[in-house]
Amino acid sequence: MDAIMEGPKNNIISVLTDPEGRTLGTTFDLPQDAGPKELHALVNAVLQNEETIPYAFYVEDRELLEPLGSHLLKHKVSVEQVLRIVCQPQAVFRIRPVTRCSATISGHTEAILSVAFSPDSKQLASGSGDTSVRFWDINTQTPLQTEVVHKNWVLCLAWSPDGKYLVTGSKDGEIILWDPSSCKPVGPALKGHKKWITALVWEPAHLETPCRRFASSSKDGDVRIWDAVLRKTVTILTGHTLAVTCVKWGGDGLIYSSSQDCTIKVWETSQGKLVRELKGHGHWVNTLALSTEYVLRTGPFDHTEKTFKSAEEMKQAALARYKAAKRDSPERLVSGSDDFTMILWEPAVGKHAKARMTGHQQLVNHVYFSPDGRWVASGSFDKSVKLWDGFTGNFIATFRGHVGPVYQISWSADSRLLLSGSKDSTMKIWEIRTLKLKEDLPGHADEVFTVDWSPDGRKVASGGKDRQLKLWMS
Repeated sequence: MDAIMEGPKNNIISVLTDPEGRTLGTTFDLPQDAGPKELHALVNAVLQNEETIPYAFYVEDRELLEPLGSHLLKHKVSVEQVLRIVCQPQAVFRIRPVTRCSATISGHTEAILSVAFSPDSKQLASGSGDTSVRFWDINTQTPLQTEVVHKNWVLCLAWSPDGKYLVTGSKDGEIILWDPSSCKPVGPALKGHKKWITALVWEPAHLETPCRRFASSSKDGDVRIWDAVLRKTVTILTGHTLAVTCVKWGGDGLIYSSSQDCTIKVWETSQGKLVRELKGHGHWVNTLALSTEYVLRTGPFDHTEKTFKSAEEMKQAALARYKAAKRDSPERLVSGSDDFTMILWEPAVGKHAKARMTGHQQLVNHVYFSPDGRWVASGSFDKSVKLWDGFTGNFIATFRGHVGPVYQISWSADSRLLLSGSKDSTMKIWEIRTLKLKEDLPGHADEVFTVDWSPDGRKVASGGKDRQLKLWMS
């Protein structure tokens, strides 16, 4: 008989760990009526936090929401060995789920293929099959500027983390740099790729501010590093034998590229040398996610709307945010593939997979770490969204409700809510604490190709086949 069955008088010998498995303090003799409130006080005391930090507590991947004794009894957890309680720090702010469409903005004459908020959440950009790039004023919910400079579909776009540039890539392989303050292109198109652009990413702000280097991946099999000031390619990363599907620029300065050749390559950026190759997928690798991606995308900006007087101040703020997100553990990478699986890697540690994540019944279209790095979400053509442990790769839950393939997902800044957009014309918001549907957001007349949740958490943008840009608010 488990020790917990012996009655409420028995204390529970427990150890508290952080999400990476490091022990916090010593073992504790906890009463059975100790719940999240008591554990919260204990952890803050053990870590001697100057300011009280909120925590969520997990026992065997289940969140503790009641006294320990009743939780262990309900879930049949044995306490014959020391009980391991994982303490996950939570965001001190809380994002409310968006519940209504605040604006439906016409203008694009073909499908909207990409939307992205600026790092400070003040601007929004969209790219379309009509070859135009549009800038939108978030406060007035009106178009600031429409520019038709590309000659073919605008497939992807990326804001520099300091907010000073937007870069867009098209189906004909051309790249255009934009000045968001004027909403105008900075000079003519950047040429070099022979086929369409599949992804764009900027060098993290804590490595260089003002931001000037970015990387592009292409169907032509190359990754190119560009200098926005010199307006030219400075390095070409060659080695993939088929199309490159995704590119990420890590906080340690390494570039990660995934390809239809079934590999992921890791590059250093000064000379473009291949550092290592990650092999494990049996089919095309479609998508990559970094555990620090959220802070890398937003650089110095967070929910407080702080402004900065200088580039150096921005760089230091970005570095502080990166260090807080990374803590003492190596950056983690997740890849999603046409082989229906995902793989968790720690590329700085070695070339071997840390975990293979199986369960999807169709190809994995998009993977994304939560802003706090605790969770990984995946969207698939099997119509489901799945949630995984971001440290171990363990499966947590499946979110079912979409009746068509899931194209793209996005997280709220506090890591408590997950947004998905689907071929079924709806978006859905899932709550991580309850592992249930929080909001159903119908409104689009056709497939939803692209979604983004603003870094300040206040707005969601969506676009797709019906050519309407929709803004959603809480």
